[in-house]
Amino acid sequence: MTGGGRLAVAVRLPELLRQRPFRRYWSGQTASFFGDQVTFLAVPLAAVLVLHVDAVEMGWLSTAGLLPALLFSLAAGAWADGRGRRRQMMIAADLGRAALMVSIPVAYALGHLTLVQMYGVVFLVGTLSVVFDVCNVTLFVSLVEPEQYVRGNTLVNGSRALSFVAGPSVGGLLVQVLAAPLALLVDTLSYVWSAGLLARIAPVEPPPAEPRKGHFSAGLRFVADSRSLRALVAGAATVNFFNFVFHALMVLYAVDQLGLSAGTLGVVLGAGAVGGLVGAFVTGRVVRAIGIGPTVLLGFVAFPAPLVLVPLAGGPKPLVLAALFGAEFLSGIGLMLLDIGSGSLQAALIPDALRSRVSGAFRMVNYGVRPLGALAGGLLGSSFGVRATLGVAAVGGVLGVLWVLPSPVPRMRELPVGAGGGPASGAG
Repeated sequence: MTGGGRLAVAVRLPELLRQRPFRRYWSGQTASFFGDQVTFLAVPLAAVLVLHVDAVEMGWLSTAGLLPALLFSLAAGAWADGRGRRRQMMIAADLGRAALMVSIPVAYALGHLTLVQMYGVVFLVGTLSVVFDVCNVTLFVSLVEPEQYVRGNTLVNGSRALSFVAGPSVGGLLVQVLAAPLALLVDTLSYVWSAGLLARIAPVEPPPAEPRKGHFSAGLRFVADSRSLRALVAGAATVNFFNFVFHALMVLYAVDQLGLSAGTLGVVLGAGAVGGLVGAFVTGRVVRAIGIGPTVLLGFVAFPAPLVLVPLAGGPKPLVLAALFGAEFLSGIGLMLLDIGSGSLQAALIPDALRSRVSGAFRMVNYGVRPLGALAGGLLGSSFGVRATLGVAAVGGVLGVLWVLPSPVPRMRELPVGAGGGPASGAG
């Protein structure tokens, strides 16, 4: 490529992607997102097709992946803030996850793959993912200036939305060509790629926090003392709980009561990923038009509200498909408004010394309610009917906005300047 051609490409690239450290960070995140989506499909398929698990065993496999966030998020956040050197911890987590994941195709090739190994791998990969994620929030703000938090979150979440579109399709193809366990080699390579890129950046990270009394619970206390963060975590927990009530029954309802085939259902669910891409594209514009706080408020409604179209779907099949497609597509847009807006606001409100611990507190609450929501969905669906439970879940998710309305968040037009610099300024 000529010098003029390189200049033209550079001009078209978003400003952050013209900065080599962030570009490497974003490239590693993008690869991991795609690898994770392949694994999301390949692990349960390996359990079903190779190990012939039943419904109970599949439930335990899902639980094994969810438990680490509930059990270890607080401890991981405290450890990360107290130790510092978060980038090195993320590299170690990536390499550890790669080693664990590659053990599945190796055991399969040798004829020794067992369900116990699958449980162990999923649990340990989930544990290392907790460590990676609580460190990641600090690394992000070490690479991105406060005025670019929305743009940085837009790029990262845009990659995540794109992985939702392409990842399952690639995963399904790989499972057909290679067999489910061997498809996990893709996720192994994505972890190695991420580790390699992280090793090639050297941002200035916040110094480690001094261990003192209350170090372990400081993140929870900071959230509890901040009206804005307290509202965000309570609202997100409410949305997550009802969202998992909903999705515990969505596939059953679509197949058994609406009569959709697996292929048709896959296309419908893909609409949510396309909506996520659109949402990632428009969120920055929405923030500039109405402000960061109102965007978060809009996301709390726009993410769960469209899902009410699912239990309302009925009549001719084209109308049913239109309702389901609209629900997933519009919900995907709302999810990006919520994730990008809330993630940027949290980055601005949390002081550097507490970032990992506050992230751990958020993860413990938000991820902890997910298995509870899935369990409640099954119980409510069996007691009151699947369709009625889906309607309750869609409406219940909207109630999350009630935590945020009386907080300072709706009145925030801009990201709080310098709020991440210390607890006092983030206590709004």
